[in-house]
Amino acid sequence: MMHEDSVYEGLLGGDSSQWAFGTDFEDPLAGVDTSVPPGVDPAELARYCLALGDDALVMSQRLAEWCSRAPELEDDVALANLALDLLGQARLLLARAAAASPSVVPALPAGSPVPPEDALAFFREAEAFRNVRLAEVPNGDFAHVIVRLLLFSVARYELLARLRVSRDQVLAAVAARGVKEVSYQRDWAGRWFVTLGRGTAESRRRLLAALSELWPFQGELVSSHPLEASLAAAGVGVDPASFAQAVNTVLDEVFAAAGVERPAGGVVWAGGRDGLHTEALSRMLAEMQVVARAHPMGRW
Repeated sequence: MMHEDSVYEGLLGGDSSQWAFGTDFEDPLAGVDTSVPPGVDPAELARYCLALGDDALVMSQRLAEWCSRAPELEDDVALANLALDLLGQARLLLARAAAASPSVVPALPAGSPVPPEDALAFFREAEAFRNVRLAEVPNGDFAHVIVRLLLFSVARYELLARLRVSRDQVLAAVAARGVKEVSYQRDWAGRWFVTLGRGTAESRRRLLAALSELWPFQGELVSSHPLEASLAAAGVGVDPASFAQAVNTVLDEVFAAAGVERPAGGVVWAGGRDGLHTEALSRMLAEMQVVARAHPMGRW
């Protein structure tokens, strides 16, 4: 019999806490050496992992919002799988951040079953996130998701390809697996970019409109930040400025194949690495985090 206030009440016999967190999740870093490399500041390493993990987490959420909305079933499945790949990267990177410096994990009630990576995903406010702004922009039409994914994945691929030789064993392992996933994302988005650019007048119009909207966010993906530069110098991270030319080369090839001119330079929207975000991130997090925050002690 359904409870008058909650449709779940009758299913759970009054124990709604079971709808929040599981209790059988394995530590994603179990068996991996999580010691911080000599000479590296654990707090800096944690902040760097948060930045890379937040990029993947927020982008994953935006892609997941496309579930059941793509123009073809095949592309609907593809977008869902792309989101899952990034979610897997996010989990590992957030877990690495927590292992490097537990102080970054939000405080929860004593006895909470929430693992550190989930605490970082669901219990931080928007200003504590360090993702690039491109990832948080609200979804538009299908051309919009293609342009965003192309810009994101081309830069992400170059980042992970270089991160495979990181002195940090966890980052190197995450990059070795992630670069294969992002390679597919980059190629899938590139093929669609060319298809839309060479397609109908309407598909081309939508593609150009999306490119015009999102291009100002692209610069942040290849701009050097003091944290990234510091860890690059320590042999742990990668300075995005070091692969800017490689990113430009790939994008120019895709633009040429699609018959699209490279957008002119201009304002670069940045600040995500310092916690400066658009209102869109707060709204997205409110939806993403609502169940976890309602049941911080929940088990299922």
